[in-house]
Amino acid sequence: MSTATLALVESGPAEAPTVILLHGGGAAGWTWRPAVERLPEFHCLVPDLPDHGGSIPAAGPFSMSAAVDVVVDLIRLRAHGGRAHIAGLSLGAQLIAALLARAPEIVDRALVSGALVHPLPGSRWLRGLLDLTARAYMPFRNIDGLVRANAWSYGIPSAHLDAFRQDTRLLTADSFRRIMAANLLFRVPENLSAVSTPTLVLVGEREYGMMRRSARDLAAALPHGRAAIVQNAPHNWPLQEPDLFAQTLRAWIHSSPLPGRLIDISPAGRG
Repeated sequence: MSTATLALVESGPAEAPTVILLHGGGAAGWTWRPAVERLPEFHCLVPDLPDHGGSIPAAGPFSMSAAVDVVVDLIRLRAHGGRAHIAGLSLGAQLIAALLARAPEIVDRALVSGALVHPLPGSRWLRGLLDLTARAYMPFRNIDGLVRANAWSYGIPSAHLDAFRQDTRLLTADSFRRIMAANLLFRVPENLSAVSTPTLVLVGEREYGMMRRSARDLAAALPHGRAAIVQNAPHNWPLQEPDLFAQTLRAWIHSSPLPGRLIDISPAGRG
């Protein structure tokens, strides 16, 4: 897999610090557009991950390992100075955790939100269940009422419904299975204890309890990890509240005080 096959939006000043933004599963890089508009001082690289959006089919099938490879190459080849700050939501957040375990030296500071790191109960049977779900879902996935219901469940504002509808149209049964399996079976990567990258691990207050536990455990696995709850926020808060996301990322990059809506739940001694 090559970065040349990856759909990519690049913006921002020449020679400014680079920020990589990684989207969640089932959507694409357009979900970061409102945040990028509020981060004009940074050089932003926003890819569509494999099996998503404009990267279908050229970038090949999604796997966590292959996606890490392509993002590492993206940073080394396109980020200013071969290093970047990196932020991600959900599947994109999990990818960052996997990337830090493999190549932390190319990441200056990281922000992850909504990263599930505890496989769901019954994961032994999950792949078979996903196969059944994909076969049942695919024939009906483009029905407008179902698209709208899925957009609501993903926290996609109505203004972005057309972009989400296009992502849904491009999705295949095989893509669905690969993406969902990667997301639902993800675990805390090994080797994070050696990572020195400062990492902010966030979870929306309105997310499930397992997501809050995941945030604490991922932060605890990182020597320089901090965890916080985003007060009154859903899973997809970066798209719903891009001003807050931009303020949070900017503060984290500059080691400034974080916005007041972030409630620290870091391991002892790290707040």
